[in-house]
Amino acid sequence: MYKKNEIIELTIEDMGVEGEGIGKLDGYTFFVKGALDGDRIEAKVLKANKNYGFARVERILTPSPYRVEAQCDVSEQCGGCQLQSLSYERQLQYKQNLVDNNLRRLGGLSGYTLHPIIGMENPFRYRNKTQFPVGQNSRGEIVTGFYAGRTHSIIDTADCAIAPRINAKIIQIIKDFMRDNGIGAYDEISHGGLVRHILIRNAFSTGEIMVCLVINGSSLPFSEDLIGRLEKVEGMAGISLSINRDKTNVIMGSRIIHLYGKETITDYIGDLRFEISPLSFYQVNPVQTLEIYKKALEYAGLTGRETVWDLYCGIGTISLFLAGKAAKVYGVEIIPQAIEDAKKNASANQIENVEFILGKSEEVFPQMCKEEGRIPDVVVVDPPRKGCDEKLLKAIVEVGPSRMVYVSCNPATLARDLKYMTAQGYEVREVQPVDNFPGTVHVESVVLLSRTEGTTRAD
Repeated sequence: MYKKNEIIELTIEDMGVEGEGIGKLDGYTFFVKGALDGDRIEAKVLKANKNYGFARVERILTPSPYRVEAQCDVSEQCGGCQLQSLSYERQLQYKQNLVDNNLRRLGGLSGYTLHPIIGMENPFRYRNKTQFPVGQNSRGEIVTGFYAGRTHSIIDTADCAIAPRINAKIIQIIKDFMRDNGIGAYDEISHGGLVRHILIRNAFSTGEIMVCLVINGSSLPFSEDLIGRLEKVEGMAGISLSINRDKTNVIMGSRIIHLYGKETITDYIGDLRFEISPLSFYQVNPVQTLEIYKKALEYAGLTGRETVWDLYCGIGTISLFLAGKAAKVYGVEIIPQAIEDAKKNASANQIENVEFILGKSEEVFPQMCKEEGRIPDVVVVDPPRKGCDEKLLKAIVEVGPSRMVYVSCNPATLARDLKYMTAQGYEVREVQPVDNFPGTVHVESVVLLSRTEGTTRAD
C-alpha cells in the first residue's frame, strides 16, 4: 500500500471523465489531475485507498507527445478548461471515446453507428456568455476572474482564451469604475459588499454586447459614470443590473433593472433570429450549436406532415429549427422567462406552427397526448446534465413515437436513459458527438432512436 506524500514515478496511460491522468504501478491505479495521456511523471501521493489512489504532479519527466502549450496563463489553476494542454486532435479523440465508452459500459449498448466527432476549425474565443465572479484579495484590491477548481477562490484574470478578447477591456473598465468610486466587491462570508458577478454576453453574428452586473443591493451608485465608460466600447448595446441579495451560490437574481440601451441583444443561428436577455438560456457556442441543430433536424427525418414535441425546449431554439420542416411543433419548458422568450423568438421569425407550453415535460407531455390527442410522430429531448426524468421516458414509450432525437450534454446520463429506452422497444441507430466546449471535458451528442418493429403506439 502506498502512503500519503510518497513520491512515485508513473506513466499515464489513459484519461478519466474529469480529464485527470490515469496510471498504474504494479496493478494499482492512480488518478492524477493535470497529467495527460503519454506523460511520464514524478508525482506525490495525496490519498491511497485500497484499490486506487490520488496523486499530484511534482515534475514531468517526459512530456506526452500530445502535450501543447496552453493559450491561457491560468489554465492550470482555473477549474474551467481541463484539457487546454492537450492537443486539439487528441481532445476530439478523448471525447469520441468518452461517448462511446459510456454508451457501451454504462448503457450496455451495441450495434449503433458512431460518427466521427464534429470539431471546430478554431477551438478558441468561441464562448458568447462569460460570468466573472468579483472579490477582493488580501491587499483589499478588486479581483475578477474564475473560481479555482472545486473552490470559491477567485483566480484573478480579465482574459479567457475561450471568450472574446473585448471582455478583458470591459472587465478593466468596471474594475476601474469600482475603484474610482469606492464601490466594494461582494464578500461571501460577511455578505457585505455590492458587486457579486459580471455577466457579459456577446452576439457574434451582430457584434452586439450586453453587460449585466449582479449586485447585493437595490441600486448601483454612480451608475451614470459606469454607463459613460462602457458606452464607448464598440458594440455595447445594453447595460443592466441583476438584483441578488440572497446568501446563495446562484449567480443571477430574478429581478433585472435596465440601465442603458436595449433590453436584449440580437443573435442568429443559421437564418433564425433570437433576442437574448440577461436571464435567457442560450447555447454558448453558436458555431457548434448550428451543427447540433442541423443534425437534430436530419435525425428527425421530417417531411412536412409530422407533429413534433420538443421537450426541455428552453427559449425554443430547436423548436424553431424543426418548425420549418414539420406540420406542428410543441415546445415544453419549466422556466417561465424561457417560455416568454420562446414565444417572442417565434414571433420575430414569423413562425406560426409552433406552440410553447409552460410546465414540467414529464407532466405536460403525457397529459396533452392523452387528454387532447396531440400524439407525436417525433419527440426531441434536450435535457439538463441530470438527463431525463424517468416519468418522461415512460410517457414517451407509452405514446410510442416512431422516432426520438436525444440531444445530450452528459454522456453518463445519456447512457442511462438510452439503456431504459432500448429495454422498452427502441433501438439506438446513430450517435453524433459534437465538440461544443473545446478545452473542457464536456461534449454534446445527438442520438437517433427508432421504435422497433412489433412495438405498438398509442393513437
